[in-house]
Amino acid sequence: MPGLARREQPLTVHHLNQLLLVCSLVLLVAVAAVRISSRSGLPSLLVYLGIGVAMGQDGVGDVHFNNAELTQVIGYAALVVILAEGGLGTKWKEIKPALPAATSLALVGIAVSVGVTATAAHYLIGLEWRQALIIGAVVSSTDAAAVFSVLRKVPLPARVTGILEAESGLNDAPVVILVVAFCTAGPVEHWYVLLGEITLELAIGAAIGLAVGWLGSWGLRHVALPASGLYPIAVMAIAVTAYAAGALAHGSGFLAVYLAAMMLGNAKLPHWPATRGFAEGLGWIAQIGMFVLLGLLVTPHDMGDDIVPALVIGLVLTMVARPLSVVVSLLPFRIPWQEQTLLSWAGLRGAVPIILATIPMVSGIAESRRIFNIVFVLVVAYTLIQGPTLPWLARKLRLGEAEGAADLGIESAPLERLRGHLLSVAIPKGSRMHGVEVAELRMPSGAAVTLVVRDGTSFVPLPTTVLRRGDELLVVATDPVRDAAERRLRAVGQGGKLADWLGLAGNGTGPHSRHSGQ
Repeated sequence: MPGLARREQPLTVHHLNQLLLVCSLVLLVAVAAVRISSRSGLPSLLVYLGIGVAMGQDGVGDVHFNNAELTQVIGYAALVVILAEGGLGTKWKEIKPALPAATSLALVGIAVSVGVTATAAHYLIGLEWRQALIIGAVVSSTDAAAVFSVLRKVPLPARVTGILEAESGLNDAPVVILVVAFCTAGPVEHWYVLLGEITLELAIGAAIGLAVGWLGSWGLRHVALPASGLYPIAVMAIAVTAYAAGALAHGSGFLAVYLAAMMLGNAKLPHWPATRGFAEGLGWIAQIGMFVLLGLLVTPHDMGDDIVPALVIGLVLTMVARPLSVVVSLLPFRIPWQEQTLLSWAGLRGAVPIILATIPMVSGIAESRRIFNIVFVLVVAYTLIQGPTLPWLARKLRLGEAEGAADLGIESAPLERLRGHLLSVAIPKGSRMHGVEVAELRMPSGAAVTLVVRDGTSFVPLPTTVLRRGDELLVVATDPVRDAAERRLRAVGQGGKLADWLGLAGNGTGPHSRHSGQ
């Protein structure tokens, strides 16, 4: 960095203060840029990459950074946090019907995409087969953050959302295995040996992820921690443990952390909204730091000769490889062509391809810098093209769905010595619980609404008290009926007074149920 003496200087408090000032300013600029990103429809990754490039040696910051190994290590750590945050926010009931199709797309689709893209890179660009296969594998992984940052304002059918979300969580693992295999010194292994290795690593990662997730959720639900702030830390620690255990067992750590986090996210853990918010904050920090660092690693003035090859490979990937992989993978599932079209165009690339492009640099593969430049240009260029057009395409294909009733926000705190739970229920604007009397909730025996907070005032409700939007309820439930009470509250939130008629009883009715408050 210009201005620093050539001799090594000891780290002082003054240097630490300077570093903290720079990091805080970068974070503030990045957070402010999220607003610009959401209004323009562009994924935020482009903004963060731009900040890194502006700070780099060709920008105003003039920071010289070329440590690909450090970038890879930090990128892997950031990916663990991002996958954990994504898994925690994945609803099992939404992705369960789409899981077979997503799994096929993440395995068969990857194979088709790698083959088509590598063939184009070899014959159209003139790359050697090893470099072509590396590029084909690197750019075949989709990015959930990039996809949903531009689709969050467009409600899609549950099947499309489930396939996109599950695919982005599952396809990282086989792609990482392929890239590492192609970057290994010596001849590339036979395809059946590579297929067996991928299958084994995925199986080990899945087993460890499910085991760690189950044990972690069981422990957090049965052991009351002394402070609510410890729950978010414990959840993230369990997710990271799944990654470490999977990697040390020579399995897929990325798949392990995603599955463990998904189990934790669907386990109805205590203080869940606080945990979710904490995970989202860590996810944002991981994305910002990772993309800024990747932007620093880029040398824009060396990319001139790689722009056209990147655009050609990206065109083949977007218009041929991705659509073909979708068609082949989803052939047994009879998915309508409209949904397949959107799935083809929604194959956005983001963090994972750029990070994986550092693997050949660390491994010393010939022309690895060119591979990194091609991947970087491809991701930026086609994100600029696909990102803003995704909502438009969804509307043209008539895949937008009318928004249903808003789900309730329910937070649970364990009352260990009393063998019960205190549920905090927030009634949002779109909830059909508005206008329902407390008695009409028909809570199961062992659960009762004990307090209502309305407009800053709290009161004990009567059976005839009418609930309103914006109310917050405190519900006490004994341990055996805790799950039934939560299901009943969500059922009424979705169906209102007609929850029973609509088949949304939530197990809150029956011979053992009674009116809350009586």
